[in-house]
Amino acid sequence: MPDVDIREYLFTALEAASDSGATYVDVREVSTESQALATRGSAIEAVDHSESVGYGVRVVVGGAWGYAASARTGDDRTAVDVARRAVAVARASATALNQPVELVPEPGHVDEWSTPIERDPFDVSLEDKLQLLLALSEPLESSPDIRAGKATMDLIRSRTTFASTEGARIVQTILHSGAGMEATAIADGDAQSRSFPGSFRGHLAAGGFEVIEAMRLGDNVERVAAEAAALLTAPECPSGRFDLVLDGHQVMLQVHESVGHPTELDRVLGMEAAYAGTSWVSVPDLGNVRYGSEHVNITADGTIPGGLGTIRYDDEGVEVQRLDLIRDGILVGMQSSRETAAALGADRSNGTMRADGWENFPLIRMTNINLLPGEGSLEDLIADVDDGMYMATNKSWSIDDKRKNFQFGCEIAWQIKNGKLGRIYKNPRYTGITQDFWNSCDGVAGEREWYLWGTPNCGKGQPGQVMRVGHGTSPARFRGASVGIGE
Repeated sequence: MPDVDIREYLFTALEAASDSGATYVDVREVSTESQALATRGSAIEAVDHSESVGYGVRVVVGGAWGYAASARTGDDRTAVDVARRAVAVARASATALNQPVELVPEPGHVDEWSTPIERDPFDVSLEDKLQLLLALSEPLESSPDIRAGKATMDLIRSRTTFASTEGARIVQTILHSGAGMEATAIADGDAQSRSFPGSFRGHLAAGGFEVIEAMRLGDNVERVAAEAAALLTAPECPSGRFDLVLDGHQVMLQVHESVGHPTELDRVLGMEAAYAGTSWVSVPDLGNVRYGSEHVNITADGTIPGGLGTIRYDDEGVEVQRLDLIRDGILVGMQSSRETAAALGADRSNGTMRADGWENFPLIRMTNINLLPGEGSLEDLIADVDDGMYMATNKSWSIDDKRKNFQFGCEIAWQIKNGKLGRIYKNPRYTGITQDFWNSCDGVAGEREWYLWGTPNCGKGQPGQVMRVGHGTSPARFRGASVGIGE
């Protein structure tokens, strides 16, 4: 059995909650270190370094949940107080209980696990990291028509210690690293931006500084600046019905919003209706509803190396798994917790409960929701389009509470005419209905085009929690999409 270092005060909290009447208790200590850097042109815009540590106690009393947390770690007296407060919250919640909490079984894992890394980014000097960013933002801003050239870097290390009354003893260290750049061109009251390798502070992945080095950001500075400038004189994207090819980054957002969220079982069961909650699918739809065409195969996979949602155990101590959500277009799975798995009649949770820090109660959160690759290349998808659009890099998103009606905007579009890319368009957007849109998919590019993207800003819950999740995608083609001019 691994030698897992669990601080004694956490056991004090477990015992105090049990002695106060809890039938189940888990404690979770989280220590987080983060660094966020930004440059603009030749100037350093931000150097932020933060650390946080605290713990939470989660209990079941009288069939209801209770939770309490504290930033005062290591103190037995405080641990007892926090445990008793969690029990008091559960007792109060039990007075308005509709359905008692039932948890599916999970072994009491005893383990220690860390994100595999080659180079610790926190060991790289601040000077070297800033020089890397300045080597991007300075040439971006020196390009004609570029008014703002920005580069960013984000590093997050989180160490979680978990223990439960079921015997779980887990220590897990997760490291995420990422960077990106953006060029903004301005003329005559119009502003257009291009970013790389993705919007919203670039791309993040699980790993060390090698993640950033592998992006080859410097090789793309000239192209990013040139495309931002070209968008200023490009015509507005025309409106109409077109065959639509999306690059992998935009497919990532499409998967996230219209597949990832609506297959979270707490939304499906009506337990999570905040922050654009609920879903258009229901439990009886499993195995019966055609979500998309036969080209659409989507998994939830917390085990794949390098994903922002890659972990060994979730925040209930459940070992993560790979789950089919959509197989050959048919809805076959949903993301679950121990409680929702019981409501579904499943034997086991698939390990998707995570919390934003120590102060929050865990929620069902995506791990890595992946559209599996098909065949061929991006060029093959384009070659089979007579009159269409190719859109790249997400810029905006909007979708209703049930995750059914959506509108997405991209940074740039190209006309497709007779299988060839033509002129560029600015402010492209497309709209659709989830089920109809995915059923119009008649091609997904192959494994060589597949990339595991990171989404660092997924919001859910009330009070709101932000989570980092992953999405593996290839470019994909959708026939007869509704295309128009973005706001």
